[in-house]
Amino acid sequence: MQALLLGYLPIFIFIGIAVGMAIAALGASYVLARQKPDPEKVSSYECGFEAFDDARGQFDVRFYLVAILFIIFDLEIAFLFPWAISLGEIGWLGFWSMMMFLGVLTVGFIYEWKKGALEWE
Repeated sequence: MQALLLGYLPIFIFIGIAVGMAIAALGASYVLARQKPDPEKVSSYECGFEAFDDARGQFDVRFYLVAILFIIFDLEIAFLFPWAISLGEIGWLGFWSMMMFLGVLTVGFIYEWKKGALEWE
């Protein structure tokens, strides 16, 4: 049983070092950084409307488009990792299948770009 636990020792050491570095980074930023937030710093960001406004208010559909675009590219990356690892085994069929997948995503991105969905006014 003790030999089994010794196998996990490097993992626990790694977790300890990671937690120690995180605490050191947070402590250093608290000590070295200026802790005086101004109205610009605490204002709403990335959402386009004030945080404490009416919850039933309407907002622009472009926020949804950007979120969908993020999900599409996030899924694309999630599919690229296993594809890149197994590329030697799947051969040319797997390569061209992924190129077709990336082509479809690229066409969708270009369409969204040309329609002006990514333009902010």
